Amino acid sequence: MGEVSEEGIAVLAVSSHPSNGLKKGVVIDIEVTANSIKKTVAEIEEMTGTSVREVYVGIAGSHIKSFNSYGAVGIKGKEVTHDDVERAIDSASAVYVPLDREILHVLPTDFILDGQDGIKDPVGMAGVRLEVKVYIITGAVTSVQNLLKCCERAGLEVVDIVLQPLASAEATLTSDERDMGVMLVDIGGGTTDMALYKDGWLRHTAVLGIGGNHFTNDISVGLRVPFPEAERIKKKYGTVAPMVPSAEMNDMTDVDVVAIDGQVRTIPRKYISEILQPRSEELLELIMHEMQAFQGNGVAVSGAVLTGGSSLLSGFDRMAEAILSMPVRIGYPVREVHGDQGHDDGHARIQGLKGEFNTPIYATGIGLVVYGSGSLMPVEGPMFSSNVFNKIVARMTDWFRKIVRGK
Repeated sequence: MGEVSEEGIAVLAVSSHPSNGLKKGVVIDIEVTANSIKKTVAEIEEMTGTSVREVYVGIAGSHIKSFNSYGAVGIKGKEVTHDDVERAIDSASAVYVPLDREILHVLPTDFILDGQDGIKDPVGMAGVRLEVKVYIITGAVTSVQNLLKCCERAGLEVVDIVLQPLASAEATLTSDERDMGVMLVDIGGGTTDMALYKDGWLRHTAVLGIGGNHFTNDISVGLRVPFPEAERIKKKYGTVAPMVPSAEMNDMTDVDVVAIDGQVRTIPRKYISEILQPRSEELLELIMHEMQAFQGNGVAVSGAVLTGGSSLLSGFDRMAEAILSMPVRIGYPVREVHGDQGHDDGHARIQGLKGEFNTPIYATGIGLVVYGSGSLMPVEGPMFSSNVFNKIVARMTDWFRKIVRGK
């Protein structure tokens, strides 16, 4: 939960509970998912003394598909107006989409005015023909509707649904990184979501079917411990770096674990590293192949930003640098904006990020708060009507139009 003020966004509280009703980013049990949401909201309400009724929701999963499109219009007046930009984007959006899919985001990647490309904001420029290249992100209708149902069961109204790597990028990437070319890698529970930015625009997204739960499951199977115990072991002792005993680490070389039969036994910590290392290499190899495909299209990447809970595994960032052969950093939510651009560099100021909040684990959640702070708009009629899905989709496709219009 965040509060918007003239100084920026103040993070008031953060809460999390296991998403037991989700698998690889998709709802598989509405009641269980709704209960998880209820627990989280109840904790937030208790911490802040504020009633929660409206939420912004992140969406991910292998059902997310994307493609490029193109549109062009003639300029009616002597110079390009906001209406001309919207007509161009509408023209690019007029593409065939299967009945079981809906357009989630329409994101401009380049404006071309009378043959001149590389234009970020054509409004006010003189010309006769405006072209636009867009990146269209689609999702399965049923997956989005099931998310809406879960929130409705939890007594919440969904203001917007946002692709999760876009939300994470709002909280973790700088404007310089977006311009130079950067790959955001968001390692979630069920999937790893990737988003490539270049010249300030989103250029590509991808979803990999490996996430933090796979690391946990490997520990559970390898050490023969229950899944919750494996999750605790991963968070507290997880490392992908070879364990080298030292005087400073004598107290960390052995780990007590609770086996399936309830017995406590002591194991060398290097066992955990030996379990997590192959899975980490597999994930990074998949990320590298996706990145090479992007670069094969002529889009250069200068570095990678890792976020999500599993990015905190000890040694994971160094392994990523070695396998990806590029600079890598861990993406923490941005606390302050520095430089002359202030709020206009793509980030709102984020305040109140205490130590336990300022972590990649909450990058998507804080990114949704940042997104919501710039997307507040009145909604006519009840949210959960028969056309709620179309209302939300209409707002999502307007997100980047508002950026273009300078709102």
